[in-house]
Amino acid sequence: MQNNTRPNTEDSQVNTLSSESNVTEKDKLVSAICNDPDLPALGSAISRVVQLSSSDDESIRQQAYLVLSDVSLTKKILCLSNSVTFRAASGQVVTSISRAIFLLGFDTVKTCALAMILVDGMPGKQAECVRNELTKALAASMVGRELAKHGHFKEAEEIAIVALFKNIGRLLIASHDHKLYQMMMKLIESGTHTEAEASMEVLDFNLGSFTETILEKWDIPASIIRSIKAPPAGVLRPPKTRQEWMQQAAELSESAVPLILKQTIPGETTMDVALLRRFGKALNIDRKKFDKLMIDATKEACTLSNNAQLNSPLLNEKKEIKSEETGSTADTQAEEDVLSGLFLPDVEKEKSMVTEYHPSGKPFNAQEQLLAGVQEIVEMMASQNYKINDLFLLVLEILYNSLGFRFVTICLKDIKNNQYRSRYSLGENNAEIQRNFIFPTSSSTDIFSLSIKRDVDLMISDASTKKVRDMIPRWHRSLLTDARSFIVLPLVVNDRPIGIFYADRKQVSPEGITTDEMKIIKTLKRQVMTALSSR
Repeated sequence: MQNNTRPNTEDSQVNTLSSESNVTEKDKLVSAICNDPDLPALGSAISRVVQLSSSDDESIRQQAYLVLSDVSLTKKILCLSNSVTFRAASGQVVTSISRAIFLLGFDTVKTCALAMILVDGMPGKQAECVRNELTKALAASMVGRELAKHGHFKEAEEIAIVALFKNIGRLLIASHDHKLYQMMMKLIESGTHTEAEASMEVLDFNLGSFTETILEKWDIPASIIRSIKAPPAGVLRPPKTRQEWMQQAAELSESAVPLILKQTIPGETTMDVALLRRFGKALNIDRKKFDKLMIDATKEACTLSNNAQLNSPLLNEKKEIKSEETGSTADTQAEEDVLSGLFLPDVEKEKSMVTEYHPSGKPFNAQEQLLAGVQEIVEMMASQNYKINDLFLLVLEILYNSLGFRFVTICLKDIKNNQYRSRYSLGENNAEIQRNFIFPTSSSTDIFSLSIKRDVDLMISDASTKKVRDMIPRWHRSLLTDARSFIVLPLVVNDRPIGIFYADRKQVSPEGITTDEMKIIKTLKRQVMTALSSR
């Protein structure tokens, strides 16, 4: 029996060793990436943003909420929106995410948010090689953003997202195995191997297919994954389909990154000549367009990298980039000297000051923030090209940020069902609360019905007092059990009730709302009612 048992045990050990020896580097790497606790969350966040469509009004609301739900991301997007590079198109100061989407465009905010999420969520970003790959991804995305301006296919802006993900395979390898990454890059940089050849030799698998696998796991749309595939070698012909254009533009976006990172002056390298020869005719880009494109993409890449706090050495040393439009640094300095002492206050520096809050969460500078919000509403309405949903969302964001609420919503009258129903909302657990924030239109003695009937704005500083508690309806007590202070702002147009704005906090608010703050809030309401009555 003993003789029979020993060989079986040895066979088992041999089989185990054999099984372990058959595990490839790709298996190990994929396993490490799949088991990384940070990556599923990163992939999920990226997938949610990518799948938002600019043609869908609901997506605009979702994008605003997604950004607002992350304080760090909100600050970075607002800072980026107010940078000289990104604000140039509108020339207006941006103080809210809704306003950023309205002024800069859905796709610009979407691309920038994706870049920030990728940087913040990538494991191992303290390593130089990871930071460098993230910088390359951001730079490629900005080249793609500029290329979209020359594309005549529908939704050309998607190329900025494709370019952002094109090096995701290299990025993840750098994040999880620096040694393998360095071996692969050494072969590529020596010029003896293409990326595909280097990945096969070092990793024993094709980097392109690995990138596709990761993006599929992240539920990235197939159209984006297909666009990452490289076009044929040699001089390219003008694309016949959107997919073909995307592949060409994505390849150029990544290929042009070294020109940005070296900060070379356009027209002075052999690389840009080679790129123009390969892509120029296909993408309808001549020397002048290419030089302008690279200058703009470089500025945007530097701004985006700085806002993402990458601190990559690739963009630390900047050489002066000249063009007929930008002029020289010396000329700019001379102009600043002449204007010294005459500048208006720097809005960006003022915005970056630390905001202090009451224990309730209300900012000390609530009045200033509300005033800035009114200005944004006026500018939006003056443009004449806004949608009423954009206005609702902007007002909600102004109330949410300026007064420090945890949940805000606008309820509109549902005549068919004799109900007031929450239509849009922001804040903590907003989707769940919104689904159940419904109350009847029938007359009652509760605080909501009386506010609407008498058209009076209410500020409840402490909802636990007996007088208030007795007037709070059962549906509110059940739905928002932890609401300790709230406001109710009825919307009544021509004596006809339309709905309400509602906002609450988990803390009592003894500081309440000042008379001046209430005047500004009423102005916000009037703007909304003006918009409603004119439609």
